[in-house]
Amino acid sequence: MPSQKVKKLLKLFLKITVTVVCLWYISRKIDWSETWKLVKESNLWWLLLAILLFTISKIISGFRLNIYFKNMQVNLTEKTNLKLYWLGMFYNLFLPGSISGDAYKVILLNRKFKYSVKLLSAAVLLDRVSGVIGLGILAVIYYFSIHRGALYSGWALAALIPGIIIFYVFVKKVFPTFLPGIWKTLWLGLMVQGIIVLCAYCIMAGLRITESHAAYILIFLFSSLVAILPLSIGGGLGIREFAFVSASKVFELDEHQAVAISILYYFVIVINSIVGVRWVYKDPLRGSEAANTAALA
Repeated sequence: MPSQKVKKLLKLFLKITVTVVCLWYISRKIDWSETWKLVKESNLWWLLLAILLFTISKIISGFRLNIYFKNMQVNLTEKTNLKLYWLGMFYNLFLPGSISGDAYKVILLNRKFKYSVKLLSAAVLLDRVSGVIGLGILAVIYYFSIHRGALYSGWALAALIPGIIIFYVFVKKVFPTFLPGIWKTLWLGLMVQGIIVLCAYCIMAGLRITESHAAYILIFLFSSLVAILPLSIGGGLGIREFAFVSASKVFELDEHQAVAISILYYFVIVINSIVGVRWVYKDPLRGSEAANTAALA
C-alpha cells in the first residue's frame, strides 16, 4: 500500500496534469493574445466593484458556516470565524499539495478546543452543500429563462422544491444537530450566489460585453459547479476556463470573451484569497473565547 505522502504527491501530480491539459486544450481553441487584450483593456472600476461584491459574498459565507458551528456549540465570534474562513480560502487556492482549507479548519478547531472531528467535518460539508444548492437554484432559473420550458428546463425548475425537501429530510435523518440552522443557511447560500452573479455582471460590464448576458451567467454558474470538484490546482484553474470554452460553443458565444470572464473572475478570487496568508503565520484562534462544550470525536 502506498504511504500517505505518496498518495498526496500522486493527487497533486494528477491535479497539475488536469490543469495543464485543460490549458493546453484552451490554447488550441482561442488566441491568447486576443483574450489578454480584452483583459488588459477592461474597465478597472467595474473590476474593483466585482472584488468588493465577492468580498461581501465571502463574509456572508463565513456567517453561514458559523451558523452550523453554533448548532454544534462551537462558540466562535464572527471575527474569529472570518479569520479562520479566510485562512481556509488561502489554503484552498495557494497550497494545492497541502491539506485543503476545509480540512485545516477542522484540524485547528479539534486540536485547540477538542471539538468533534465528525461534527466539524459535517458542518463544513453542509456549508459547502448550501453553497452548491444556491448555485444549482440560480443555474436552473437561468437555464429556464433561456430555454423557456424547452430542453427539460421546465422539469428542472419543477424539481427544485422536491430537491430542497429531500435535502431537508436528509439533514434531519443524518445530521439532526444542524437542523435548526438549515433554512437560514440555505437562504444565505442563495444570497451568496446571487451576489457572486452580480460580481460576474460587473466583470462583463468591465469587458464591455453588451449582449447574451443570461447565457454567459449560465455558463459562469456551470463552470463554478465544475470548479468545486477537486480536479485541478488553484481552486479550479483550467477546469473553469475549459467549461467556459466548451459551453460557449453551445450558445455560439465569443470564446475569447468567455475566457476573459473566467480569467478576471479567477483574479478576483486570488485577490481575496491572498488576504488569508496573514493567518498562516498568526493563529486565527488566538484569544478566541470558544467554549469547549462540543462532544469529543
